[in-house]
Amino acid sequence: MKTFSILAILLLTVSLAFSQGSTDKDTLNYTEAIKIARQKKDEEFRTDALSAITQEARKEFRGLNYFYPDSSYRVIASLKKYDNPFHFRMKTTTDRLPEYALYGKATFVLKGQEMSLNVYQNVELLKKPGYQNYLFIPFNDSTNGVETYGGGRFIDGENTGRETILLDFNTAYNPYCAYNHKYSCPIPPEENSLPVRIEAGEKKWHD
Repeated sequence: MKTFSILAILLLTVSLAFSQGSTDKDTLNYTEAIKIARQKKDEEFRTDALSAITQEARKEFRGLNYFYPDSSYRVIASLKKYDNPFHFRMKTTTDRLPEYALYGKATFVLKGQEMSLNVYQNVELLKKPGYQNYLFIPFNDSTNGVETYGGGRFIDGENTGRETILLDFNTAYNPYCAYNHKYSCPIPPEENSLPVRIEAGEKKWHD
């Protein structure tokens, strides 16, 4: 499974670039940037030899489904980093049990409610050049199985050395299992279930 694609990096970069913006112009630019990144992802899924979409399905592929970008779903969370990260084997949709480290906990306010998500690091991915600061935030929410993929969605984050982390749910994406059952995908841990509807990011590809 391609754990962290170029398009995921692009979406994260877009979000980080506009993390301090607050004017109407900033919001408009951010919305357009998200749309462009999504178009690039659709093109990758349509044409890339390593696309998660099967060759047969690509013949009629018209793009993924998304919620409209909403800047209210882009939040700065306080990040409590654990001094001695707990290592464990994360469940997946197959018998594969990749090793993850519980990096810390992100606490934030969204739609007037305080909530939190655990933040993880893939131990094998940490060994690859360029991924030392990559953080992984899988989650479930109340749209699962309705508007969004029933197996949950993912957000990518970055360790900036600060006691905060940007969580942009507009960049939430589906695991490859949402498109093709041949992949083995992490299952969001139960403690990362949000008791709200996250109407942002990627929707179900099809029913």
